[in-house]
Amino acid sequence: MSNAQSGLPVGRGLLFLIVAGVAWGTAGAAASLVYRVSDLGPVALSFWRCAAGLALLLAARLPRRLARAARHRRRPAGRRAGSVGPRPRCAGRPARPAVPESLGRKVLRTAATGVGLAVFQTAYFAAVRSTGLAVATVVTLGAGPVLIALGARLALGERLGRGGVGAVAGALAGLAVLVLGGGAATVRPWGVVLALLSAAGYSVMTLLTRWWGREGGADAAATSAGAFAVTSLCLLPFALAEGLVPQTAEPGRLLWLLAYVAAVPTALAYGLYFAGAAVVRSATVSVIMLLEPVAAAVLAVTLLGEHLTPATSAGTLLLLGSVTGLAVAEARQARGRPALV
Repeated sequence: MSNAQSGLPVGRGLLFLIVAGVAWGTAGAAASLVYRVSDLGPVALSFWRCAAGLALLLAARLPRRLARAARHRRRPAGRRAGSVGPRPRCAGRPARPAVPESLGRKVLRTAATGVGLAVFQTAYFAAVRSTGLAVATVVTLGAGPVLIALGARLALGERLGRGGVGAVAGALAGLAVLVLGGGAATVRPWGVVLALLSAAGYSVMTLLTRWWGREGGADAAATSAGAFAVTSLCLLPFALAEGLVPQTAEPGRLLWLLAYVAAVPTALAYGLYFAGAAVVRSATVSVIMLLEPVAAAVLAVTLLGEHLTPATSAGTLLLLGSVTGLAVAEARQARGRPALV
């Protein structure tokens, strides 16, 4: 069950995606609490989320870089990279030299992923403002699996199969019941267009991650850091216009909330997402990420005092059943592949 290029087992990739989807779902509750204690706007919050997440990722990578540099300095000159000498080989298996990712490919991957993330987040926030949270969520997260399934079939040759199509259909039905069950949604055409744009940005980001993951050489932490850097630069002018520095009567609580948003649903979740999306089929990724509204609904009931409705229960069960079925099918298919590592 391992991917030949990245070395990450598919089963672990599925687990990473499940944790990332649940972590993303906590961002909405944290954002709701941020809005309660400050006047921070959604674009400024998204900027601080990405900028602080980038700082955390860079801080986490620093000890590893320092340790690697120390090992390189201690290594004898004749054994350093580029030197001539015998290489150890595994018995019965020819040596397979690692092909480092080129600088041009790194820049292209970082820029494309960062722009996709910026479009995804900014267009979604704009759609929420234009047509409301319920419609924006259903259109963005509902169109995502459809666009990704089509793109994966055309660009990557990934077949979803009848069971996969049924799982996607069930997941979309569960999403609609979960979010629109209250019946208070208002549909505005411009908001729908913005939500579709957000879904397109998310789809491009997912498909590119899977494509480059097939080729190997991509580092999930480096991908996350680069994406956050590009997204922060894209969002900065809009955040300045909205108001970058919040006014609050509870600065300590606000800082803790911002730290949580940057650490768990951002630095941790996106690192796991980019790692898992590189080895799991794109359509499966998009359906597993629908765990986000499930986690958000659970938190809304348990922490924010909202009521558990029949629509919430039914939509949650439909989504969880579809995600479980698709994840099991992905794991079975992975076990049936020949080992390439």
